[in-house]
Amino acid sequence: MAETAARVIVAKPGLDGHDRGVKIVARVLRDAGVEVIYTGLRQTPEMIVAAALQEDADAIGLSVLSGAHMTMFGRVMELLRENDATDIRVFGGGIIPDSDIAELEAMGVARIFTPGAPTAEIAEWVSENIRPAHAA
Repeated sequence: MAETAARVIVAKPGLDGHDRGVKIVARVLRDAGVEVIYTGLRQTPEMIVAAALQEDADAIGLSVLSGAHMTMFGRVMELLRENDATDIRVFGGGIIPDSDIAELEAMGVARIFTPGAPTAEIAEWVSENIRPAHAA
């Protein structure tokens, strides 16, 4: 029986319209055997968490370049708690100062990738840390 792939929602929260990087990450994850659902640009945290719940996602990957990372990640984490879905792991990347990474991790964000992170490193981290909960 084939191994079930991890299912990851990849999203661009907020008003940031720069999506080239997130599309590259989505493709790299897909090529690594991850089931990727890209929700597109200008998603609210509510839309992202609703998609994760509907799709029975194992993880949410957020790309934030707008400087609103503390608000966006914080709200996603809050909504996951409110929906009793803290088993959905959250990771992400973007223009995020090193000084904010520890605070995001304290919120429960599993991993932050900063600009220049090799795509192979992201794919490797996902394959080693995101396990499919929806496996039969």
